[in-house]
Amino acid sequence: MSRFTLPRDIYFGENTLEVLKDLKGKKAIVVVGGGSMKKFGFLDKVEAYLKEAGMEVKLIEGVEPDPSVETVMEGARVMREFQPDWIVSIGGGSPIDAAKAMWIFYEYPEFTFEEAVIPFGIPELRQKARFVAIPSTSGTATEVTAFSVITDYKAKIKYPLADFNLTPDIAIIDPELAQTMPAKLTAHTGMDALTHAIEAYVASARSYFSDPLAMQAIVMTKEQLVKSYEGDKDARNEMHIAQCLAGMAFSNALLGITHSMAHKTGAVFHIPHGCANAIFLPYVIDFNKKACGDRYAAIARNLGLVGNNDDELVDSLTAMIQDMNKKMEIPLTLKEYGVTEEEFKANVDFISENAVKDACTGSNPRSISVEEMKKVFECSFTGEKVNF
Repeated sequence: MSRFTLPRDIYFGENTLEVLKDLKGKKAIVVVGGGSMKKFGFLDKVEAYLKEAGMEVKLIEGVEPDPSVETVMEGARVMREFQPDWIVSIGGGSPIDAAKAMWIFYEYPEFTFEEAVIPFGIPELRQKARFVAIPSTSGTATEVTAFSVITDYKAKIKYPLADFNLTPDIAIIDPELAQTMPAKLTAHTGMDALTHAIEAYVASARSYFSDPLAMQAIVMTKEQLVKSYEGDKDARNEMHIAQCLAGMAFSNALLGITHSMAHKTGAVFHIPHGCANAIFLPYVIDFNKKACGDRYAAIARNLGLVGNNDDELVDSLTAMIQDMNKKMEIPLTLKEYGVTEEEFKANVDFISENAVKDACTGSNPRSISVEEMKKVFECSFTGEKVNF
């Protein structure tokens, strides 16, 4: 038996923040990251709409990029004191991911982080609160997914929490928020979205329900991302939709080792998640093509790429991805990013072993050993083509 889960409601288009005025409840807690949502006036709007709905409002501010276990636990403590019946998170993937994890420990104070990282083992949520997610970036799609990524800085590991319980009740896709992104963030989050869509299209849990969402997201991202990076307003709006489609696809089809590698290098080399995905994706496609070359070729055909056979089409796809990276000033290798040979050699065994253990590895279309993972990492460091 398979399952396909989405938020109950997705509101999209201009002025969709106004939906908050219609929520029914007594208390809402708002989880937000840095100062951009306050700077551009969106946080004030959220507070005003929630108060118009008759709710008492409290803020949890300052969630860091790559939120920590400590941030999550402190936020959950604040929630237990305030007792909200709505959790509203606005901003990039980090505050929304953090708020999802806080939600777990708000409702289940005795639950441990060690238990939470076990895939699909989170107890039934919505005993105390429901969840609204409002993304300001066009990439993570955490507003429609069953995932939350939290970093244990002591262990130097990013953990993806995975459970359909974590899928928000309401997603608000207001394109006005995406217009505030700087160019580099637009590039990184956009390549994260492309990686979500491509990995979902080949992942082991893909289905007839996820495939159309993934493919449409791929097509839209190819057409709109570079223009969005260059500042085109309409392209920004389109990318905000595309990343959401990709999110709905991968939340159900799951992901693969591009994300496993990004999770484990992000915490060690401090590479932004979307940037890491952009670097690794072509190398992973070359590794995976022995198991699903026809699927990658189907993507290439749908994009109008050139090739006389599946191998040539897959090469065209990886070349397209690297060309997009070049146009958006994203490095093509870990070495080009700035990871030194000394750093890489000192950590490659650690990140390889942990990437194989990552929750995303189980849904990769081709199984991988620690030694093979190490080879893929080595190719992504030097730029050598994966051919094994």
